[in-house]
Amino acid sequence: MSILSRFFNNPTDPPPAPAADEPKPVPVAAGPDPAALAREDEARLAAALADGTPEALTDCVLHAHSTKARQRAAHAVADPDHLRELIRLVRGGKDNSVYRILTDKRDALLAADRARDARLGAIEVLSASLARRSRLPYDPLYESSLHLFEQEWAVLAPEASPAVSAQVAEHLATMRAVIERHRQEIEAQADRERALAEAAAAAAADARFEHEQGQGTIAEPEPEPSAEIAPPEPQSAAGTPEPRAVSAQPLISLLRQAQAALARGGTARAQRLRVALAAKLAQPVALPGWFDHQLQLLDAKLTELKDWKTFTVEPKRTELVARMQSLVGAEMSPEQLAHHIHRLQEEWRTLNRGAGDEASAEAASFRDAAKRAYEPCKEHFARQSALRQSNRESREAIIVRLQAYAATLDGDAVNWRQVAQTIAEARQEWREFAPVDNAVAPVLQERLRGALGVLQERLDAQYARNVAAKRDLIERAQRLMTLADTRQAIDGAKNLQQQWRQIGLVPRAQSNALWDEFHGHCDAVFQRSAHEHAAAGAALVANQARAQALCDEVERIAALTGEELRVAMRALDERRAEFDGLELPRQAARDLRQRFARATSRCADAVQRERTVAATRATAALFDAAGAIRAFGLARSRSENVESAHAAATAAVAALADAPKAARAVLEKQLTRIATGDAADDLAANESQLRLLCIRAELVADVATPESDMDLRRDYQMRRLLGAKGLGSDAALADLDSLMREWFTVGPVEPSVEAPLRARFERCREGSRAQP
Repeated sequence: MSILSRFFNNPTDPPPAPAADEPKPVPVAAGPDPAALAREDEARLAAALADGTPEALTDCVLHAHSTKARQRAAHAVADPDHLRELIRLVRGGKDNSVYRILTDKRDALLAADRARDARLGAIEVLSASLARRSRLPYDPLYESSLHLFEQEWAVLAPEASPAVSAQVAEHLATMRAVIERHRQEIEAQADRERALAEAAAAAAADARFEHEQGQGTIAEPEPEPSAEIAPPEPQSAAGTPEPRAVSAQPLISLLRQAQAALARGGTARAQRLRVALAAKLAQPVALPGWFDHQLQLLDAKLTELKDWKTFTVEPKRTELVARMQSLVGAEMSPEQLAHHIHRLQEEWRTLNRGAGDEASAEAASFRDAAKRAYEPCKEHFARQSALRQSNRESREAIIVRLQAYAATLDGDAVNWRQVAQTIAEARQEWREFAPVDNAVAPVLQERLRGALGVLQERLDAQYARNVAAKRDLIERAQRLMTLADTRQAIDGAKNLQQQWRQIGLVPRAQSNALWDEFHGHCDAVFQRSAHEHAAAGAALVANQARAQALCDEVERIAALTGEELRVAMRALDERRAEFDGLELPRQAARDLRQRFARATSRCADAVQRERTVAATRATAALFDAAGAIRAFGLARSRSENVESAHAAATAAVAALADAPKAARAVLEKQLTRIATGDAADDLAANESQLRLLCIRAELVADVATPESDMDLRRDYQMRRLLGAKGLGSDAALADLDSLMREWFTVGPVEPSVEAPLRARFERCREGSRAQP
């Protein structure tokens, strides 16, 4: 993510200044001699350009003193890998101009690579299209396709490989040969038609000549065939009329119709009329003399046309059927396929209009091939129609969403960034839902303009307000240079930068220019703070030293014990507050904070250890007092050293000032019972009670029982399991503190017996503390 995106979450807005609570990076102070630095930059750049190595150019781009030298070095980088490495190094820095130069050069190289790949892809597509087209028969689009292929190849040929160039040249030669063969066929067809026309003209001339000669030998010319005068009825030798023959007028009419059909090219109709004439000629008819000659001419013309059909029309029909069958499964676009099918159907209809009856077998083959060839087109055009309808519905939905969205933009709480994004995404989505039917496309486009116009008008008004607000901030930033107090000027610049971030979007064309102007004024203000930042750096160093001293002090406290630890811990909170209030250098802050946290954690561990030791000592004191009381009871039962034993027991109990009150009260009560003689003095019974308490403690702490007492442990567990009478509250396991208080109430035993039992009991307590 770029600096612009990190601050504004929008690549169109300029990058903001650092936050107020972060120290601004100290600009590199100018050297004592700017001219010397400029000469050094020129020498470094010249050496880098002469050397040409990536290392030299990298050094110049990153470390040259002047921006101009860094920019010139960036312009000199041409290797893509070197560009990517430099972009990674300068990303996030202050030199945005160098970063833009490097990214622009990288984008240009990537665009060139994409263009080259696109041209290579176009070469492959052109070669494949040529291969498919060269295998098809001639059609009306053949020559125009060849012309387009030649034009496209002239552009792409320089970048094609020799193998592809050879293939394309072969396909182009094949297409030219197909066109030449078609031209030769057309010329041959024209020659045949011209010969037929000349033969027909000669036959007509001969017929006219014979007709004129025939009229010259007859005294009275017969009426024209078209005249409606009936011929004279034949007379018999006696002068009586012979029986009337069938009228010749219908036959003459049929003959004229057949001749007219032939003149118009209606061979099929002429043939049908000739068949009708033959049927009528089977009857006796008085015909004019010219009728037989005209009938012979009609038959000759029909025979000639039949011969033409045999040698010309039928091969053409066969060719059309073959061409239509070749389109079945042809690898071409559905639009081109449909066009070829339509053209072949037009040729078929034209051929049949002049060639008589349509051959049923060939017509069926032609129609079947056309149907099978059109199947992909049918599916394609159905999908296209459904797609256009779907696109229309999607575009209407876009318009409805835009109108609904515009209706929600009420009040001042408008997310203008979202508005701009909505407009851009709507236009992009609109382009994706194409094509639509031509009849509705203009209407939908006009509705889209209206819906977007409402949003764009409000967005432009907001743009104008934001531009005015940013220009006001630029003027205020410029006035900061006149302030005498540098600290006040810096605070003012930071405040203006904060306000700049809060201003919304501006047009992309003005965004960078406004930011560069504003950023220039702020940088001029920050240049004055170099000394203040140096002082801040010194303060950070001092804070670091103080933080290290605090860490040393807390680590020393963690090593203390006893009363010294308790006294030193009183100041730990103050040290922690002081450490938290220190502003530390970024590079050392993490390590110092971790060190201080570890030291305070060790202090807490030390306090906990002290508490554990104190608790252990207190417990030992309680058991010692209980032992002194038992010694007093043992001395009293034996009447030996009773006074001294009583004094020792009393002193031991009196020393338990800090012991738990419950345990101390039990011991005081036990001491009183022994002193008054109320305590049991059966040593064996008391030993059994202590052993049983050890077993109960071992069960609570899950500690192993010595083998010598395992029978007693199993017996105790069995009694608990069966709920034996006399267990009372012992039916459930008690806690170790309760067991310890019961331990204190047991009467005297021999010291040699008490010592190992006490060790077992205390081991149970230690095991219980060790468990989590």
